[in-house]
Amino acid sequence: MLMAVLVMVLAACGDDGDEDATADASNGNDNGGGSEETYSFKLAHITPTSHMWHEAAEKFGEELDERSDGRMSLEIYPASQLGTEADMVQQIESGSVDFGFITAAYMSSRSNPFAAWFTPYAFDSLEEAHEARKSDVARKILDTLDEQGLTGLDYLFAGQRVMLFKDKEVRTPEDMQGMTLRVTPSPPMQDFYRFTGAASEGLPLPEVYAAVQTGVIDGMDMDLDATITNNYFEVVDYGAVTNHMVWPAVAIANQDLFEGMPEEDQQIVQDALEAAADHAVTKRASQEEEFKQQLMDEGMTIYELDQDVFAEQIEQFDETYGPSDELIQEFIDTFR
Repeated sequence: MLMAVLVMVLAACGDDGDEDATADASNGNDNGGGSEETYSFKLAHITPTSHMWHEAAEKFGEELDERSDGRMSLEIYPASQLGTEADMVQQIESGSVDFGFITAAYMSSRSNPFAAWFTPYAFDSLEEAHEARKSDVARKILDTLDEQGLTGLDYLFAGQRVMLFKDKEVRTPEDMQGMTLRVTPSPPMQDFYRFTGAASEGLPLPEVYAAVQTGVIDGMDMDLDATITNNYFEVVDYGAVTNHMVWPAVAIANQDLFEGMPEEDQQIVQDALEAAADHAVTKRASQEEEFKQQLMDEGMTIYELDQDVFAEQIEQFDETYGPSDELIQEFIDTFR
């Protein structure tokens, strides 16, 4: 009888082991199974739905859904629906929003090294800047956000900056002396124009059209896409295609959320973002000639200005900003 009982106990233990193995496999804990976590993400940005960054956000959402087999979804809040960029970053810090595409101009107020991206004439093309985002120094700049409860994930690019003038064809920095131009209120951008002898005004975008029309300002720092979508061609006559600075958004995430995700899910997010960034830069770069022709068709005089025209201003920028931060200096040394 004792032997019979012992056989029954051993058989029961064997059955329990089989059940445990089955349970582990069904939970993704056996044979390298993947994560079964589901996510409903929120992303915020400042641009209208017609802008490339919104299209990139939509692409990001599509890639998340596809790469996760439907476990990840993305709700997008465009056009400053959730407030200013300062508001959005605060919401990402608190966890009420998961992701943001935030301008490097604003992020430079949170972490000075992001000002490096406004180094004038650091890149010959948008595609070159896109490749630069993979560099060691670009990654180090993203990593400066770690201490703020944020995770810097990647960069996305819109069009390069050009110069628009109301009623004067500017060919040299001397032509800009005494002008007042609308420039994004970011110190490196404003200083570049200050070095030419122009004054800068950090007007909110909704006020820019009327300010040019009424002569409050003489022109602006802008990109070609926004010149079209905001109808600035109606109030400015001249566009100097300088491509003097790139215009990146920084893709950021709530740190607790991202670091709490399994590695395979983190990789899905990273890969989805890279696909969105690739899509944005490929499409935007292909539109350059189309946008220039469209503005000429609207009656603007569009012309090219070479970087040699601004050699003195480039040198002043490097001498001012390089010594201000070791990562900015590394950026300048890497891409000059």
